[in-house]
Amino acid sequence: MRSSGDGTTGGVPGRSLGDGGPYQLQGSRADHDHSPKLAVTASAAEDPGAGDIGYRGPTACAAAGITYRQLDYWARTGLVEPTVRPAHGSGTQRLYSFRDVVVLKIVKRLLDTGVSLQNIRSTIQHLRERGFRDLERMTLMSDGATVYECTSPDEVHDLLQGGQGIFGIAVGVVWRDVESALSQLHGERVDTGETLVPHHPADELARRRNRAV
Repeated sequence: MRSSGDGTTGGVPGRSLGDGGPYQLQGSRADHDHSPKLAVTASAAEDPGAGDIGYRGPTACAAAGITYRQLDYWARTGLVEPTVRPAHGSGTQRLYSFRDVVVLKIVKRLLDTGVSLQNIRSTIQHLRERGFRDLERMTLMSDGATVYECTSPDEVHDLLQGGQGIFGIAVGVVWRDVESALSQLHGERVDTGETLVPHHPADELARRRNRAV
């Protein structure tokens, strides 16, 4: 956990990064001079369609459970910008990556649990500076004012014992939810612009029945 300026760590006296505890991502008492490092870097193989498939705004909204107004505002203010293709003037379609959509859904979950947009912005900025590594292995805990990152059940337990964590977001669950949602929605090949239509088992069943007739 990140040490605060008075020698305590968010209510747990004497706890430091060297103790291996959960890491404070942001909050009014956070010391931003010591960024925790994660041991494993997520590869493109862990990011479905990384670099190959993009998702337009309406698709990203549907998968993340947000409105287009939220999507547009977050993009214009730099909270979550599309990394596949940003908007360049009128008529340009933004394209979001799978990981972008996961981050959009994380922002939505944090908002739903009462974390302020300012604190969410600090959290996302911290994750962005580290390249959003290990998102699917992460649990974000919060007491409503401060967001903490945990990468093991022991860290979650220690945080709860210290009284900081009131609710948690298992990012791996968010990751799988987005993966499932996007599998039912249209994507777009980045290189050709081809629209990718999701495969529906019912369609395949209908085709088999037609062939049997």
